[in-house]
Amino acid sequence: MANTVTFNAESRAQVGKGAARATRRDGKVPAVIYGASKDPETISISPAQLRAALGQPGFFATLFDIEVDGNQQQVLCRDLQVHPVTDVPMHLDFLRVTERTRINLEIQVTFINENASPGLKGGGVLNIVRYAIEVVCRAGAIPEEFVADLTGLDVGDSIHISDITLPDGVKPTITDRDFTIATIAAPTVAPVEEEIDQDAEGEEGEAAANTDGEGGGEDDAGDGEE
Repeated sequence: MANTVTFNAESRAQVGKGAARATRRDGKVPAVIYGASKDPETISISPAQLRAALGQPGFFATLFDIEVDGNQQQVLCRDLQVHPVTDVPMHLDFLRVTERTRINLEIQVTFINENASPGLKGGGVLNIVRYAIEVVCRAGAIPEEFVADLTGLDVGDSIHISDITLPDGVKPTITDRDFTIATIAAPTVAPVEEEIDQDAEGEEGEAAANTDGEGGGEDDAGDGEE
């Protein structure tokens, strides 16, 4: 199950871009809560709380309990706007949910047992096609992660969605094919040693030529002295 994080937020009476800019000048991050057939509610969140949550994996798959003026609402973040240069959070959209709300979201894939893969141990490369899988599930049953086991996989082998154990009630949004999660690719070996040998041979040839040239000069000088 995914983690639940609690945010203490403040209600914002004003709406619009000007009000959002004023909130940011006050050192807070503006946000809105919507959905569940209720009116949208504008709030502000402390940057410290937000940074702590963003530092954890699976931010968009995390349930948040947002407390405003003593009232708590369970939400999911559906959009995060950041500054194009500094990446500082500028605005968030939160969707109200209940345990039975069905939602689409992406769950990260974690790869395990790399040391038990003959292909990787032999120099192969793990080519990850999908770092996350989009699924449909209930808000009260969001998986924390999907685990892809690499045990026994050799070069040319692949992991497909059928190889991933999905909890009950969790379905991938792609249902028309057994799509690929990752493959074990053959190693790419550059002929480094051969190049080094050729360079060494070239240097030896140059050194020999220089030696011959120097020797000839000494002989000529000696002949001249006689």
